Amino acid sequence: MKLDFEKGEGLIPVVAQDYETNDVLMLAYMNREAWLKTLETGRATYWSRSRESLWIKGETSGNIQIVREILVDCDLDTVVLKVDQVGGAACHMGYRSCFYRRVTNGEMEIISERVFDPEEVYKK
Repeated sequence: MKLDFEKGEGLIPVVAQDYETNDVLMLAYMNREAWLKTLETGRATYWSRSRESLWIKGETSGNIQIVREILVDCDLDTVVLKVDQVGGAACHMGYRSCFYRRVTNGEMEIISERVFDPEEVYKK
């Protein structure tokens, strides 16, 4: 199976979703190398646009994503990874999901509790 990496200038969007609850955990991107590494290892591997390098989810925090199921859209240019979110948090800000804010009447509010303190986890 060949994904269409050309439309997005080498990148495809990837939605990570909890395998058990179907909660949307995060949106990231993959290039061909990240895709092949994910298939090979069974661990979610993405392309970091800011660092311009491969990013194995959880390699620093320990909050890895074990891929349980992969869904591909009709245009072969978007992927959903259904994952076991080890460690309880997908978000680098310490929340279970990157979508921890809700907009109501034009105002943004935090609707989740932090699972970990990012200052502690990502000390340099």
